[in-house]
Amino acid sequence: MRASNQFADATTGVVYIHSSPAAVCPHIEWALAATLDCRPDLTWIGQPVDVGQLRTTVNWAGPVGTAARLVDALRVWPMIRFEITEDPSDGVDGERYSHVPGLGLWRGNTSANGDVVVGEMRLRALLAGGNIEEELTRVLGTAWDEALEPYRSGGEGAEVTWLRRNVG
Repeated sequence: MRASNQFADATTGVVYIHSSPAAVCPHIEWALAATLDCRPDLTWIGQPVDVGQLRTTVNWAGPVGTAARLVDALRVWPMIRFEITEDPSDGVDGERYSHVPGLGLWRGNTSANGDVVVGEMRLRALLAGGNIEEELTRVLGTAWDEALEPYRSGGEGAEVTWLRRNVG
């Protein structure tokens, strides 16, 4: 962390590709390489929930805001299911992004333990808006969690790769 900056320069996170057609996997690797400035050596395994689809997981280290850049790089393939996390760091909230075909992209701030955090102003807007239960369900990403849960358990025992990007 730079002395003149009260916020962290670097953070870590994870990219979970829960399901992708085999033909798209090399494109995903190229997108990750371009975003992180390093060549990933990913291990793709079959996704048991969706036969014919592949999955992989990669940990990353890089500048704060990398998760958003990774999302921009991956969302060009609307048929893939993925999640990207960015860990909280000094002065910066964590984030979780989830993408599901048919639902699109969801984003939430996260606490140190990974819980989705809903800020005061957002809660006030929800209270003023009317259907609180429906809105909270959307804000918490419940539909995305329900759609991805079967795919998450499909990666138990899978190899994890680390990618690092120079910071500062």
